[in-house]
Amino acid sequence: MQDIAEQLRAWHASGRAFAVATVVGVSGSAPRHPGAAMAVDADGEAVGSVSGGCVEGAVYELCRAAIADGEPVLERFGYSDEDAFAVGLTCGGALDVFVQPVLPGADAGLDTGIAHIAAGTAVALVRVIAGPGALVGAALAVTADGVTGALSPTPSTVGALERAVVVRARAMLEAGRTGRLVLGLDGRPCDEHGLGTVTCFVESYVPAPRMLVFGAIDFAAAVVRIGRFLGYRVTVCDARPVFATARRFPEADEVVVDWPHRYLDSQLGRIDGRTVLCVLTHDAKFDIPLLERALRLPVGYVGAMGSRRTHRDRVARLREAGLTEAELARLRSPIGLDLGSRTAEETAVSVAAEIIAHRRGGGCLPLSASDGPIHHDVSPTATEGDRSGEPEPHTHAA
Repeated sequence: MQDIAEQLRAWHASGRAFAVATVVGVSGSAPRHPGAAMAVDADGEAVGSVSGGCVEGAVYELCRAAIADGEPVLERFGYSDEDAFAVGLTCGGALDVFVQPVLPGADAGLDTGIAHIAAGTAVALVRVIAGPGALVGAALAVTADGVTGALSPTPSTVGALERAVVVRARAMLEAGRTGRLVLGLDGRPCDEHGLGTVTCFVESYVPAPRMLVFGAIDFAAAVVRIGRFLGYRVTVCDARPVFATARRFPEADEVVVDWPHRYLDSQLGRIDGRTVLCVLTHDAKFDIPLLERALRLPVGYVGAMGSRRTHRDRVARLREAGLTEAELARLRSPIGLDLGSRTAEETAVSVAAEIIAHRRGGGCLPLSASDGPIHHDVSPTATEGDRSGEPEPHTHAA
C-alpha cells in the first residue's frame, strides 16, 4: 500500500470512495509478496498491482463490487492451466487477496493508517480478514505509543482479542514484519479451524531504509541512483566540500560534508539492521576510522570499494585496530558481485545485486542453473503453515 499511498490520500482527502485489494497470503511461485496492493476508486481509476498482470482484471471487478455493496471479501487465486480464459496464476503459485471498501471518515483505524502510510511515519495497519462476520473489515492503526480504531463497536465483547492484537502488531512493527495473526476471541493464538477464530493481516510500515554512501566520486552517483530505485533514503558523505555537493548528486536525499567516521557517529540513533553502508573512498585515512566503527554496528550491510591489494592492506590495518575475525568477516570487499562490470553504472548494478542477495539470502547463481525456489525469503512450507486456522477464502482456479 505504501507504493500507492499518495493516491489513496488524495482520494481520501476529496471524500471519494474506493476499494483496496491487498495480497494477504502467498504460496508457491507467486508473483507478489504479502502487502502488495491495488486500489480502484468510485470512478473506475486503478493504481497499483497485486499480481503483475495475471489476475488484475478479476481483482479490479472485485474492487468495483466492494465499492458498490460495501462488503469486504477474501479471494484465493490459484493456478490456471492452458485455458487462456481461466482466472488464475500461470506461475503455479497462489495468492490470497483481501478486498476492502473504504469510505473516508467511516473508519478511524483505516483513516489514520492511510494517513500515517502516506506521511511515511511508522504504523502497523491491522485488518480482520476472516472470522465472525461482524469483525471482518475492522481496522486498527497501531503506532509505538497509540492505537486508533476498534475491532468492534462494543469493545467489551472483544477486549481480550483487541489487546492481544495490539501487543502482537506492535512487536511486528518494531521488527518491520508484515504477516497474519490467527487468534481466538480470547486473544490466544490458534492453529486450527474453530468457531470464534479470527484472522488479522498486519501490515508494518516503517520509514525507508537508509543507504549511506561514503566518498563523493563518480561511481557514487550511479550507486545513489540505484539506491533510490531500490527504495533507500540515500545520503552521500565526504569530507571534501568541493566534491560533496548537491549539484553533483541531485538524486541523493542529502549530501553531507563531514569526515565519514564522525558523521557515522552522529547517526547512531537513525541506523538499524536495514541500513547499508557503501564505502567508496578507497582512501585509508577515511576508510579505516569509518570501517572500524561500521563493522561493530548492527547494520545490514557494509561494503568497501578497492582492489585486492587495497582490501588486503585494509584488513591488516583493521586487524591491528583490534577488530575480531567475526567483525572482519562482515566486510564485503571488494564491494559488489562479479558481473564483469566496467562502467560506473555496471558497478552500481553489481553493488545493488550484492546488497539484494545479502538481504534476501540469494545464492548469486543464474536461476537457470538450479531448480530451487526463486524467492529465497519465502518458505513454501511456512506459508502453507500460516494458513492453519484460517477459514478458506473464495477460490479462483482453473
